[in-house]
Amino acid sequence: MDLKTAYYIGIMSGTSLDGIDAVLADFSSSPPFLLQTCYLSYDSELRGRLLDLNHPGNDELHRAAMLGNELARRYAEAVTGLLNKCGVEPQQITAIGCHGQTVRHCPESERGYTIQLCNPALLVELTGITVVADFRSRDIAAGGQGAPLVPAFHQILFQDSQVHRVIANIGGISNLTSLTPNGEVTGFDCGPGNIMMDAWCLHHTGKPYDENGAWAESGRVIPELLEKLLALQFFSLAPPKSTGRELFNLVWLESYLSGDEKPTDVQATLLQLTVAGIAEAVLAYFPDAAEIYLCGGGAHNTALVARLRMALPGRKVELTDSVGVDADWLEAFAFAWLARQVISGVPASLPTVTGARGARLLGAIYPG
Repeated sequence: MDLKTAYYIGIMSGTSLDGIDAVLADFSSSPPFLLQTCYLSYDSELRGRLLDLNHPGNDELHRAAMLGNELARRYAEAVTGLLNKCGVEPQQITAIGCHGQTVRHCPESERGYTIQLCNPALLVELTGITVVADFRSRDIAAGGQGAPLVPAFHQILFQDSQVHRVIANIGGISNLTSLTPNGEVTGFDCGPGNIMMDAWCLHHTGKPYDENGAWAESGRVIPELLEKLLALQFFSLAPPKSTGRELFNLVWLESYLSGDEKPTDVQATLLQLTVAGIAEAVLAYFPDAAEIYLCGGGAHNTALVARLRMALPGRKVELTDSVGVDADWLEAFAFAWLARQVISGVPASLPTVTGARGARLLGAIYPG
């Protein structure tokens, strides 16, 4: 077997701004499988600098360029750690699929752009491996949302000829993939995942996330606040649609607060907001789905998962681990596959998901 035709690395750093997921994937068989994983966390200083670029500020171009360089170095560190763990040499890797760090996502036709920070050329120099990056821009140029991009990979891994399945990725933003037995694939962003819960938790406790939803469980949902948050136009928009920190942020949340609310009650409400965004979208668009599989960091929030099961009665709700892929690594795995599609010259986008005019090759190649 020529290993260089089979081994790819996927690197994902998502909207949650928690760190870098890196995976080594083997595509020599079907279905593909993960060989090794590596995680590098972001420190609070880097997280803060990235958050600052999610809204206008001074000297943005310079700050973005410097952060792109720093991220490339950290991605290279993740690649080195990954390869050292399994004894694979860089020359055995065909390519790295690097998503980059999203700091702006504005796919609307009057704006039509998305920005994921990375310096792919520097990443090539640091690793000696071909890099595929900028996966979202071509889909947006073709009139699409540029997100979500992973449903095509979900189809390869999880479609069943007998059962209608939905994959719910609960990262910073939640998104859904519907896999019907007849082969139809659709999907869209359905609202906040961890992004609001994490921000509120950090603001009030200093902790980057609410482990197992314990802090939220100590509070009570505020029905009036939940109703106001769910009245946001995004929730009633028909797919295709995608979203990010431009819409869901603390400024947005605080515009609905009187200041008298208990922080724990607000956290409980934010957890229920994530649940409602997912469950109401499933019920509205995929009412026949019998199995819901969860991935992303939110899949480990036990309070969130318990409430999802309550909101989706009569349906199986489990992590993707139960169908063969660790929930923590699925998205990085997908970007390894997207890189492989680009290198192979095979379009990987799904117009039924993003609304683009047609399928496109997604990603720019920086040769090693």
